[in-house]
Amino acid sequence: MPTPNPTPPPAPPLVIRCGAFGDVVVLTPLIRLLSARYGNPVDVVGSGAWTAPLLENEPALGHLQLVTSRKTPYLLCPSQWALVRWLRRRGRGPVYLCDVKPEMAGLLARAGVHPDDIVARDRAGDAVPMLWPDRWLALGMRDPAHAWPTTAIDPAQFRMPRLVVADTDRTDLADWRARRGLDGPLVLFQPGNKRTHKRGKVMTADHPKHWAPGHWATVAKAILDAVPGGHVLLCGSAPEREVLEDIRRAAGNDPRVHNLADELPIPRLLALLEVAHGMVSVDTGPAHAAAALDCPLVVLFGPAPRANWMPLGEGPVAALGGERGEASRVSDITPAAVIEAWRALPRRAAEIVRPGT
Repeated sequence: MPTPNPTPPPAPPLVIRCGAFGDVVVLTPLIRLLSARYGNPVDVVGSGAWTAPLLENEPALGHLQLVTSRKTPYLLCPSQWALVRWLRRRGRGPVYLCDVKPEMAGLLARAGVHPDDIVARDRAGDAVPMLWPDRWLALGMRDPAHAWPTTAIDPAQFRMPRLVVADTDRTDLADWRARRGLDGPLVLFQPGNKRTHKRGKVMTADHPKHWAPGHWATVAKAILDAVPGGHVLLCGSAPEREVLEDIRRAAGNDPRVHNLADELPIPRLLALLEVAHGMVSVDTGPAHAAAALDCPLVVLFGPAPRANWMPLGEGPVAALGGERGEASRVSDITPAAVIEAWRALPRRAAEIVRPGT
């Protein structure tokens, strides 16, 4: 008799999430949970230049497949072609669809992904207040209709987002600090996000996450008075240079206040957050990275609900603002409140020395 063909092993679990910087950080609990449940590294489909440097050192990550756009017509988007080819090659396995955009569901259908393999996020459930790591863990504990063997896991152990810093990035940070003369305790300020500076300084000042340069300068002075030998590092991308420069000028051009626009690629930023004395940030992606690296954090909220977006980590986090719901603005928060929160926050008593530093 002919020998029956053996059933091929399932493909590794797949997570699909095309999100912003903070979205990728808070996805890490789901990646680690699924790796533990299925006993394999997890493949990820994502987008954005930040995704690879945020995830590349994560041991639970398998293959990372990026798309440049979901909205571009298929015939005009080579990264979508590559995604479909890759999905067809990888075979059947559990697929966790965190992306609610219909374009991504269309790409899965084009690639022939079986509906019984998919566990999809229920967007109706987004109306229920819940932190995103908890939402992703609940999704990760579900099985697709075509269930594959899993290991019984307590999801609570994976609740905290986590980022992994490579020794090469720690060495790069040490070299950069030496060139910059940053030899004392470092406190990071993250005044903006990708939307606050998108259309220039006028639009920045009108955004609900905007906080006046004078407010940042007042907090910087209080911190520098309390942290002997310290430096305040103004973090941001190249388009935020003038926004950060306004803060530096408001601080009286104090040489201990540094405009670092475009000097902090993501690997260096993560290495910096791993050892920093603390961070003050608006509600944005780097704040989630700070929490994931246990950096003491004061985060300023505008209209985004804390019940969904509070950064999680093993280190201390203090959140201010958001009391007026969707009408809230970061400008509602006084510098005095931020200074008080900072002073009450348990901080790293001394700078942590990591391998390579």
